[in-house]
Amino acid sequence: MQLYNTLSAKERAALIEEAGKERLTISFYKYARIENPALFRNHLFITWNELDVLGRIYVAKEGINAQLSVPAENFEPFKKHLDSVSFLENVRLNIAIEQDNKSFLKLKVKVRNKIVADGLDDNTFDVTKKGIHVDAEKFNELIEDPDTVLVDMRNHYESEIGHFKNAVTPDVDTFRDSLDIIENDLKDHKQDKKLVMYCTGGIRCEKASAYYKHKGFQQVYQLEGGIIEYTRQVQNKNLENKFMGKNFVFDHRRGERITDDIISNCHQCGKPCDTHENCANEACHLLFIQCEECAKKMDNCCSTECKEIHALPFEEQKALRKGKTVSNKIFKKGRSEVLKFKK
Repeated sequence: MQLYNTLSAKERAALIEEAGKERLTISFYKYARIENPALFRNHLFITWNELDVLGRIYVAKEGINAQLSVPAENFEPFKKHLDSVSFLENVRLNIAIEQDNKSFLKLKVKVRNKIVADGLDDNTFDVTKKGIHVDAEKFNELIEDPDTVLVDMRNHYESEIGHFKNAVTPDVDTFRDSLDIIENDLKDHKQDKKLVMYCTGGIRCEKASAYYKHKGFQQVYQLEGGIIEYTRQVQNKNLENKFMGKNFVFDHRRGERITDDIISNCHQCGKPCDTHENCANEACHLLFIQCEECAKKMDNCCSTECKEIHALPFEEQKALRKGKTVSNKIFKKGRSEVLKFKK
């Protein structure tokens, strides 16, 4: 019984290219009580592998968080399977605004302690006791209210390239960091202010809404479906779009264009730019914003040092990495002294 990938990303990309079939990029989440995450994980892998689903899925005792792609011709069987799982019946599916057949190249279903890492150790906190969900139209009304505080629950590198007008965008590296900062900043307004939150697809602000209710906030709202669903509703209902720039996404696209506004800049030269890249040096892979000119000049690297290492033969690069700490634990996304124009 196959429970893991047997093809490399390169092999899978070639098969997708050869097939020439349209794929849909989809994300969804659901907080629920799952007694045996490992068993559920195996069930998902076996079923979805047969449907040629690719993506990154996390399963935990608190629920599921899925970002994936599925052949358009298999969407109905995929949806039928979701509906056969009691707590996933009619779950909201966020379908990407911009499609890419190669958004994911492997099927990875992993068991985690939590589907959203929050650093909390509080048995009295019930993540299912969430705040009020609002659609795009109601959201637009709420954020014009002077008694509303609008908070972006994403990390600094996400909000840097796109966010809602007048939103509070905490300069944080993790979701956990946001929870304490926001609570402290608004501790005197738990009764009189409307706390309205948003994130990419809704999963982080749903947990945050339950957390802030637990902490005594009386008026807690979240944008249902996050920026992805907001954009769809704005287009379908011809509403005013109050988002500016790009929506950061967690696949190889790294962003979906929502408006033509470019609100960030190249971290190397300062030119207006909102294209995220990973440093080409395999020992770095720092996520940063880089314009086309700098990408060409720097060979897609974040620094001269990384450019020099990247130019070495592969075996020499591999030897330099031997025994070193995993690079993504050294560098935080978008944080490095070499990024002179990082805001």
